[in-house]
Amino acid sequence: MPLSEHEQRLLEQIERALVDDDPKFASSVRTGDRRGKARRKLQIGGLLAVVGLALLIGGAVAPSVVLGVLGWLVMFGGAALVVLNYRSATGAAEGSPGSAAPTAGVGRGGRAKSRRQPLKNRLEDRFRRRYDQ
Repeated sequence: MPLSEHEQRLLEQIERALVDDDPKFASSVRTGDRRGKARRKLQIGGLLAVVGLALLIGGAVAPSVVLGVLGWLVMFGGAALVVLNYRSATGAAEGSPGSAAPTAGVGRGGRAKSRRQPLKNRLEDRFRRRYDQ
């Protein structure tokens, strides 16, 4: 729903006040693309995982425990970056079709466990939809 002219004027006044009050913050908010930053972290995490795997293999080839442990740590850090930034990098939101809808009595993570179907049921439903068409 589009904003009315009065609401647009108020929004512009708020924006000007923000720029006047804290220009550095305003510029970071204006140019801040969270998805782009998360994609960048995702790429860096993937690169770190590959480099860590190479170090781990290098530590196994040249029997060096220190190199192997360092490789494992780098690989683990890269994998952690990938896992932590995947949702925001791909734009997968809580309300997307594949995720459970949030309810009033949700637990940790924002998902209701009672509404989530077991994997077997989801696969059966997908199979039925595919062949019923």
